[in-house]
Amino acid sequence: MAMMKYPLMRNNIAREDLDAVIRHLQQDDPILTNGPHCRAFEQAWSQWLGVKYSVFVNSGASANLLSMAVLRIRHPEGGEVIVPPLTWVSDVATVLQNGFTPVFADIDRRTLAMDTDAIIAQLNDRTRAVFMTHAQGFNGLTDRLLAELERRGIPLIEDVCESHGATHRGARLGSLGWMSNFSFYYAHHLSTIEGGMVCTNDPEVYQQVRMLRSHGMVREASDPALREEFIAANPELNPDFIFAYPAYNLRNNEIGAIMGCSQLTRLDANVARRTVNLKRFLGRIDASRYQVDFELEGSSNYAFNLILKEPDDAFVVRLMAHLRAHGVEFRRGSAGGGNQVRQPYLRGIVPPDHHLAFPVTEHVHFYGFYIGNFPSLSDDEVDAICDIVNSV
Repeated sequence: MAMMKYPLMRNNIAREDLDAVIRHLQQDDPILTNGPHCRAFEQAWSQWLGVKYSVFVNSGASANLLSMAVLRIRHPEGGEVIVPPLTWVSDVATVLQNGFTPVFADIDRRTLAMDTDAIIAQLNDRTRAVFMTHAQGFNGLTDRLLAELERRGIPLIEDVCESHGATHRGARLGSLGWMSNFSFYYAHHLSTIEGGMVCTNDPEVYQQVRMLRSHGMVREASDPALREEFIAANPELNPDFIFAYPAYNLRNNEIGAIMGCSQLTRLDANVARRTVNLKRFLGRIDASRYQVDFELEGSSNYAFNLILKEPDDAFVVRLMAHLRAHGVEFRRGSAGGGNQVRQPYLRGIVPPDHHLAFPVTEHVHFYGFYIGNFPSLSDDEVDAICDIVNSV
């Protein structure tokens, strides 16, 4: 594939990140598996986010999986989890993998996250959690939603994989829910090549996630009292090999953690630059044809969203051809490729034509795109992208 002039991401791993890894590798016997650098990154991330506990894993999808696994421990009987139709596949797949029923709520066109009214309309005594994806860097929370979930005692789980540094009333997204998930994939605000994080203020959740991350082994718990409790209850077992849960191996390694610690020092500045780029982009694209009235309060832009105001199939074909011809990389359908309810893995799980129940997501599916935004994108490059878009 030819190199794009305007890719989705560029220069997301800096020389200083690689130098930090090289210094570690130049030691006589460097630890490479999960070790002290992983713990240091977890602690630094918790401090930056404003939570008590973080657990470093090998991907954002694995973070999703662990959050749903913890929810399943609480609710072995199953139940419903409210999810967005515009999200990454793992936000829905992990709900299914843990025996819950995904219930979809359409999105708010100004935030691309689930609409508060749509969520509240789906809440019932079978609802076990609301799994909120903060899509594309926007804040999906409202005070009304938070108050209603608190009133009903329904936990909020936040997927912040695309929205590092976004805030709600000054608090960073990922610090407001019962649990939160982050991804450190190459294209995201902070990259450990592949990686993710589960965050929480709940000490019981923290211990469970630590064990679930590593085969369900009790010795992975950091709470001595909890380990002793399992040892006392299982005297016939080797204390080093007590498995509390039928779990996974989702650990990350020291190289990823070193890169994470290095990148974290630049994260706030990178978020600020992305926001400057976004405002420039929205101020220059054709507002008569494209949506520009996104909710920017607290946002931490992931990409330039290009969403037609009105359906126009012929124009979309021309637009895609024009972007390709000028070297502008894009993704159609925005987050996760558009409406997840249309995907083959949900056939037989949702009713036929269920995707039509989500008209805002359906519009984005066919008439929405995202284009790369990253800190090294210059003002001139943003202007050039806008000129390309406007010239269709």
